[in-house]
Amino acid sequence: MISNCRRLIVALTVLGAAGPVLADNNFGLGAKVGTLGAGIEGSWRPIPFVDLRVGGNFFDFDNSGTYAGVGYDGTLNLESYYGTVNLKFPLSPLRVTAGAYANGNELYLASDGSPTLVIGGSEYSAADVGTLSSTTSFEGTAPYFGLGLDFTILRKVGLNFDLGVLWQGEPQVAMAADGPIANEAVFMQSLENERRELQEEMKDFKAWPVVSLGFVFNF
Repeated sequence: MISNCRRLIVALTVLGAAGPVLADNNFGLGAKVGTLGAGIEGSWRPIPFVDLRVGGNFFDFDNSGTYAGVGYDGTLNLESYYGTVNLKFPLSPLRVTAGAYANGNELYLASDGSPTLVIGGSEYSAADVGTLSSTTSFEGTAPYFGLGLDFTILRKVGLNFDLGVLWQGEPQVAMAADGPIANEAVFMQSLENERRELQEEMKDFKAWPVVSLGFVFNF
């Protein structure tokens, strides 16, 4: 993630340096925060009422909860890179946004140390199971559609608000255990049943709501 973030920062810095050459007051660099994490964004308006934006979002969030009947300690790793086309309405801050995200969002779960675990409908001791862990990922490319509001003060400093949906697609869940029964046939079937149950539950995250607030400086 760090190397990809550095590449994005370098690219936006180069575009920022080229902004005055590309168009007067038509290029912007900014920062944003929202349900996809904290991000940076560059924008360029090649023609009136249409601008192109590229950026990235990053954030790690730790939380505990119960999924598919098992208590977990989890980490939500938000990482995405995007390009969007934005159509603005004349004499209005309103715009329509459509684009695509390179989606690296993932959810990591590890059993929270409860003495017993119900896995795939069968009860096991934590001593036999060891740590039950899973990784949930989504489609690598995700379409985005939303609405936004752009406000500018003295043509330089801007405030952006976005509201939309990122369609992450079908979740893919990988699950494993590291205890002494991890390779036993009966347990492996229970583990597969649990994986399917968790994957079904993760479908709630196929459509990820996007709400963000950003600040931008226009060159």
